[in-house]
Amino acid sequence: MASRLPGIACISVIGKQNNPLLISLFPQEQRDPLEFSFLLSSCLDIFETRAPFKTADQDFGLLQAVDERLAMYGWQTNTRVKFVIVVDMAARVSRDTKANVAAGIRDADLKPAFRAIQAAYINLLRNPFYTPDEPVAPGSEQKVPSAQITSPAFVKEIRRIAEVWVPGIAAI
Repeated sequence: MASRLPGIACISVIGKQNNPLLISLFPQEQRDPLEFSFLLSSCLDIFETRAPFKTADQDFGLLQAVDERLAMYGWQTNTRVKFVIVVDMAARVSRDTKANVAAGIRDADLKPAFRAIQAAYINLLRNPFYTPDEPVAPGSEQKVPSAQITSPAFVKEIRRIAEVWVPGIAAI
């Protein structure tokens, strides 16, 4: 008998100005991009509400449970770039009858994934040809936010993180 295990449904990078820089869906052919775009937009207010209370910890934990299957978790860098992971509680099929089926996941289960995403983002920023989005200075001309992240190496690393992650993994 096959059991269902949690897996990552979406990884998103959201810029300082709350503009989506990357939205990766897993598996892409089974997910609606517009639905996830709306879900990601709905969590931005939660980041703004919790931001004044965060000190050293960048992990925002559970942002919201969309339904009994999808839950959104957040992480914010010190430059206010946000990472959001949407977990599908029944994304993976396990053929192992002795598999430990989790009733839920803990915030700590996602820390290795967020650290791996942050490391990949730092490597992207080290690329001299990548221009990160810059904040708009009050009273200055409106600067157009940068386009979405298209780096093949970054997209490949995000895909690898989503495929490797399982609840309880220590490092990615």
